[in-house]
Amino acid sequence: MIDALFRYFEARIQPYARRDDLRPPRATFAFIWFYVRQAKAPFLAMLVLGGLTAAIEAALFWFVGRLVDILGTVDKAAGWQGLLQAHGAELAGMLVLIAVVRFVVTMTTALVDQQVITPGFYNLVRWQSYQHVARQSLSFFQNDFAGRIVTKVWSGGQATGDLVTSLMESVWFVGIYSVSMLALIGGLDWRLALIVIVWVVIFSFLARYFVPRIRTHSRETAEAASMLSGRMVDAYSNIQTLRLFGRDDANDRYMREGFDTFQKTTLMFTRFITGVRGSMALLSGVMITSMAALSIHLWLEDRISAGAVAFTLALVLRLNFLLGRLMTQFNGIMRNFGTVQNAAELISQPVGLTDVPQAPVLEVRQPEIRFENVSFHYGRGKGVIDGMNLIIRPGEKVGIVGRSGAGKSTLVNLLLRFYDVESGRILIDGQDIARVTQESLRAQIGMVTQDTSLLHRSIRDNILFGRPDATDAELLTAVRRASAEEFILALEDQRGRKGFDAHVGERGVKLSGGQRQRVAIARVMLKDAPILVLDEATSALDSEVEAAIQSNLDELMTGKTVLAIAHRLSTIAALDRLIVMDKGRIVEEGTHAELVAAGGLYSELWLRQSGGFLAV
Repeated sequence: MIDALFRYFEARIQPYARRDDLRPPRATFAFIWFYVRQAKAPFLAMLVLGGLTAAIEAALFWFVGRLVDILGTVDKAAGWQGLLQAHGAELAGMLVLIAVVRFVVTMTTALVDQQVITPGFYNLVRWQSYQHVARQSLSFFQNDFAGRIVTKVWSGGQATGDLVTSLMESVWFVGIYSVSMLALIGGLDWRLALIVIVWVVIFSFLARYFVPRIRTHSRETAEAASMLSGRMVDAYSNIQTLRLFGRDDANDRYMREGFDTFQKTTLMFTRFITGVRGSMALLSGVMITSMAALSIHLWLEDRISAGAVAFTLALVLRLNFLLGRLMTQFNGIMRNFGTVQNAAELISQPVGLTDVPQAPVLEVRQPEIRFENVSFHYGRGKGVIDGMNLIIRPGEKVGIVGRSGAGKSTLVNLLLRFYDVESGRILIDGQDIARVTQESLRAQIGMVTQDTSLLHRSIRDNILFGRPDATDAELLTAVRRASAEEFILALEDQRGRKGFDAHVGERGVKLSGGQRQRVAIARVMLKDAPILVLDEATSALDSEVEAAIQSNLDELMTGKTVLAIAHRLSTIAALDRLIVMDKGRIVEEGTHAELVAAGGLYSELWLRQSGGFLAV
């Protein structure tokens, strides 16, 4: 039964429910409401339960005072029987409220908070933030630290949940408690209520002064923290480079600058927190003294009972504690607010590359590729790719060569629509790639990159990215065709996982460059897409391994439209046609023999690589 109760509450929020609109607004409160409105019922329940909890707590202090007065009127000789005969109904009401109602409210609050909001809402924010950011363009990730992005996505979800629950558990609770307290002591004497009102008003002015300043500095602190996190992740991710060049001191200075920035923003933030605590101590001291003096004065004039003095002072001391805790908690509340602000700036950014509304799926029957007057300059207005026209016929195998910076890799990035062309268009089988879904476009293209990066998952998972529904037999066939079976079966990671279950480390760091390349080739072989892009596909392989899989690559290319980039010209010399690029334009094209005979740029590159010793 208890398990069923837990499961009922745990199912109130579905954090992974599909949602088409994942982009939240940038304004902080609108950002928070974007997620809170998806879980309105639990938060409304928290408001009601929080109000009841505050009212019950105020009533408990009233009970103490009332009990003092009751005991002062009862004859001790009558014992329990006399006490119950005179005040049994009133005492029973107190008992029910304390033992039953308070338990039910507290337990329900815990269930909503811990079983609904904490696992459901927090993960809802994190999941939707992750999904939205993961769909950003390639340039989005190239322009920022990966660690900084991760920090903002994760901490943004945590801070959003913490901020909303803190406001309910602190601000809302104190508000309801204060109203309940005013109602109780206002019934005794209006002057007691007046002191509470003055206290709350002065507190509000203090909050109005400090909160905006704390919020500003908390935002700066959150930004500095995410920057510092990004620098540390960047340093740890490139630890081999730091070790290789012996630049520990220089890197320490770079990291120290980040720590200094964080320290400076933190000190400004904590100065205001110290100011808050000092102001609250002064205010509470004056108010408690005033309330105590007035209560005693009213008792001396026989206007209130001793029990009323007891519960009034108890209420005041509790209010002092709550207001002090509330102002202190503004430290955490404002930290969370600043973190949410900081995260919202990143998470709320529109996706740079989106599918057009109702974009169809790319269907490829004849894998022809056309670049029609394509220009792209990375927003700089000139350079990179200028007015390119190129047709790659179905089944044709074309090599792209040229000096570094000629625009070869950019051409491939445009074909994969990692960037949108600035003018012109790219067609595959007569369909404009800007008008079809990106997922379907990339499903039709298999690519092996020059810098192969693997996910820190098992070898099997990395290869199955090519085709998740592939059978074990199909997986093994692709691995053998890529000449990768022998080294995969010999793998074992630090946790004892072997072969296809072994994990490869961050970016595949536990494998050699050649091993990573063969895993990537196996993945593309398994994908078996009609268009194949090879960007220095064998650059990380030694000559023996390259020769072993070259025939398999030739088999893979059979019947496919192939676009191959290579600096090592011998790897593409046998292709159907070679395109020579220079400064974003096609300057030569033809077969290897034709281009060598022409004596142009290709011939120059070929002679340079062959050292002048090979017959051409």
